[in-house]
Amino acid sequence: MDNDVSVHYRVTEAARLAGVSASTLRLWESQGLVTPHRSDTGQRQYSAERISWYRNERGLNPAAIREALDSEEPLDGTDPTTASELGRRLRNLRHLAGKTLEHVAGDVGINASTLSTLERTSQGVSFKTLHEIAEYYGATVSQLSGEASESRSTMVRAGDWRTWPETTPGVTVQLLAEGKTMMDCHRFVLAPGASSDGEYRHDGEEFMHVLSGRLELILDSHQFFELGPGDSLYFESRRYHSWRNRSEGETILLWINTPPTF
Repeated sequence: MDNDVSVHYRVTEAARLAGVSASTLRLWESQGLVTPHRSDTGQRQYSAERISWYRNERGLNPAAIREALDSEEPLDGTDPTTASELGRRLRNLRHLAGKTLEHVAGDVGINASTLSTLERTSQGVSFKTLHEIAEYYGATVSQLSGEASESRSTMVRAGDWRTWPETTPGVTVQLLAEGKTMMDCHRFVLAPGASSDGEYRHDGEEFMHVLSGRLELILDSHQFFELGPGDSLYFESRRYHSWRNRSEGETILLWINTPPTF
């Protein structure tokens, strides 16, 4: 099988190369078997070689093809020892639960293709969606990111922070405390415009302290806070909360949750 997915085609060209009709290729997209790229003008572009190989050479049906794709390593240059680890954990949880991509995606409220991409690359969802998926499996985002997987030194030197897989564009989460702790201690680095993309809530309490930039935090959809350098906020995590970087540059903050339910 040719694993080169760097060349992308319009739907008619991709369908011809895959030996199927354009309507079949669109059906594969709706089933989460193939996720088209977007050109600079927003036009869908496909790479269907892997799907065709599974279909024609292996004789697999759509459900079996999807599971085969789930088990593949990322083919987009993602480091499988880092970014794909969260995706593997999610895939394992889904398999242990005996559920399909469509089942989980439907329960969470996202597309099956989005969930498939997350399981293969650990990327492509908003912070809010990632939290909802973790909650669906009875876990936390920190646990899925491998934060409490082992005991480490209690001291973390400046610049030596471990970093979560960057599931959400523009949101970098760095660990300030290692191992199994009673607090989730993080350093958030938010690119301009980065946000939670919606409100969420969970058990516990949390504290944030802005080091640089400006952060907007909304509690219960109506209480607005704008925090600048040196500002802090403490609130109960069961309150719905959403956030956004309101600075033209990066916003950096310390964020602590207790108990570790984040």
